[in-house]
Amino acid sequence: MQAQAPVVIVTQPGGGSIPQTSNWQTGLCDCFSDCGVCLCGIFCFSCLAVQVASDLNECCLCGTSVAMRTLYRTRYGIPGSICDDFMVTLCCPMCSLCQIKRDINRRRAMHTF
Repeated sequence: MQAQAPVVIVTQPGGGSIPQTSNWQTGLCDCFSDCGVCLCGIFCFSCLAVQVASDLNECCLCGTSVAMRTLYRTRYGIPGSICDDFMVTLCCPMCSLCQIKRDINRRRAMHTF
């Protein structure tokens, strides 16, 4: 009689669906892909922050935070880390916020938001 190999569980069952891996719809400095968002970010940064927070059903004071970028990135399976999110929001908060808003707009247009 030959012994059977033990069963190894590779993935744990989850309570919900695991988001598919995707990428940002636009680059961090891709302002010309949506000039309206870029202009709003330049001239009314707070308004854009409130729009992003509202789009994500979060507190209007959180739109520019590392937590908001991390929440969005993990919700859509965008690769990265909290450290990356921190550095992006620290070094270029305007570009970070505009990138999130452009991504939201594109995902809405594709009906995946």
